[in-house]
Amino acid sequence: MGKLDRRVVLVTGAARGQGEQEARLFAAEGARVVVADVLVEQGEALVKELGEEFGADVARFVRLDVGDEGDWAAAVAVAKDAFGKIDGLVNNAGILRFNELVNTPLAEFEQVVRVNMTGAFLGIRAVAPEIEAAGGGTIVNTSSYTGLTGMPLVGAYAATKHAVLGLTKVAAMELAGKGIRVNAVCPGAVDTAMTNPALLDPDADLATSGAALEAYYRKLLPMGRIGRPEEVAALVLFLTCGDSSYITGQPFVVDGGWLAGVSPF
Repeated sequence: MGKLDRRVVLVTGAARGQGEQEARLFAAEGARVVVADVLVEQGEALVKELGEEFGADVARFVRLDVGDEGDWAAAVAVAKDAFGKIDGLVNNAGILRFNELVNTPLAEFEQVVRVNMTGAFLGIRAVAPEIEAAGGGTIVNTSSYTGLTGMPLVGAYAATKHAVLGLTKVAAMELAGKGIRVNAVCPGAVDTAMTNPALLDPDADLATSGAALEAYYRKLLPMGRIGRPEEVAALVLFLTCGDSSYITGQPFVVDGGWLAGVSPF
């Protein structure tokens, strides 16, 4: 039996990157997965692939702008219509923008807040009652290494990721009596399109950044390499399944030792 047999989990930002790997792993562990994203073509392709591998009823796609209240209501309706319930949520969707604080336009700051922070809030608010109605379950929020420390040029991002940890702790306290555990993952440098622009456009001038990033992190991180989205997904699985049954309100760092300190070796 899989670790998530009979579970129904909605994963945001699931069309690529960490969310995609979470959806794949969850399906492999027996879950029914709602793949939610604004990237329609990629999301539908993933659902088709999961169906071919695990069965036609294993996944559904729903277009979800996490900053839109109406989209959340629609996503919940799709999940319940397809699978009858929701008992897990992974608030994975997020965006990253690089800028000095004093040069960050208000519109850019608000865009990051809308996706990373408001999106997590709306997800908790929309899905927690459904999880309670299903008899309890889990919420996993995606924070960041920068949610626990500072980092130049990512002020808007870091602010939202600190906020996600606050939401996580408050939600954990408020929802524990309803049978809902709420935790957060804090990834460091992970090899996805969001942190490696070369993956978005291999023909762009940034196409060499993959090797450059790898060399940078080899010097910076104690483990000497950038992380893989599959490694984050494994942690999210742990926090979503029964193996973490006595854990709630906690941040879990998956960063190759980055937060421990810069390695001189």
